[in-house]
Amino acid sequence: MVVNTDLLVPMTDANQNFSKVVRLVDENGMAVILKNNKPRYVIVDFEEYDDIASALQMRNSKIMKTADEIIDSNMQAFLELAK
Repeated sequence: MVVNTDLLVPMTDANQNFSKVVRLVDENGMAVILKNNKPRYVIVDFEEYDDIASALQMRNSKIMKTADEIIDSNMQAFLELAK
């Protein structure tokens, strides 16, 4: 994942100056908080979060549908293996 370095905020800065984090989110849509100099948390605008949550839900639904299709089409083999 490529992260704009202007969006990085060390954990200590985020703790001491949360308004800086909020300002970054307002201006850029997100902020990345570093813990031990590694990206650890992403703070996003709530609308962006809603879009992400919807996309994840759709992705999970597709995975479950595919899994169900695989199980249905191979049920006899699974039953044999279960013996």
